[in-house]
Amino acid sequence: MQIYFIRHAQSENNHLFDLNGNSKGRNEDPDLTSVGKKQAKLLLDYFLSHQNNGNNLKDDLNRNGFSFTHMYTSPMTRAIKTGWNIALKLNLPLKVIMDLHEGGGIFLENEEKQLIGLPGKPKSYFLKNFPGLILDQDMDENGWWNRPFEPYENRKPRAKKVIQYLLENHHENDHIALFSHAGFFNYFLSALLNYDESEFIRFNINNASISRIDIEKSSFISRILYINHISFLPNTMIT
Repeated sequence: MQIYFIRHAQSENNHLFDLNGNSKGRNEDPDLTSVGKKQAKLLLDYFLSHQNNGNNLKDDLNRNGFSFTHMYTSPMTRAIKTGWNIALKLNLPLKVIMDLHEGGGIFLENEEKQLIGLPGKPKSYFLKNFPGLILDQDMDENGWWNRPFEPYENRKPRAKKVIQYLLENHHENDHIALFSHAGFFNYFLSALLNYDESEFIRFNINNASISRIDIEKSSFISRILYINHISFLPNTMIT
């Protein structure tokens, strides 16, 4: 089973942090910036121009292209908008996995610097803006989050749930794209490789980057083929 972890393109919060070095003024569920939209288009063009030609030889670096069978996304706007047109052009359904969201969930900081959980987008937002997006059955008009700020100790177990879902619902030969987030990537790897995620072990990935991890279901052996592939982005588009 091939897993392609794709970080969303540049968001408004990413740009804000790049400018100010902090998250003051952040949006709880930011959109893509103009740069992010261009990154998402470059990612789409890359996949369209690098589709697998039917060659089944061992191809650890995807030199023969990509042949996705399934696509999943975080429920956060920046991830959906990164994957949406790719799924449409490749004629694949895009399905929301709630547990692919970024660490913390939907939240903002109040004047006392407390991190306050917020509702998140309602079901009608997704139906209107992304017709055909496969939603989680628990989504309703009250917002998909509606919880306090997610504590750190809940994040690795959540990543384990995603891995378990993939193992239970996919075959050995499936090629799966996950549109998600940089922070969650670290929890995902720590759960998959069974190491203790900490400030001393962190994998940095750029916006719109591709990372590939293969899992042999029969033996549950995981192999990292590459991390943070962004060669398809020009230097001016790397964030």
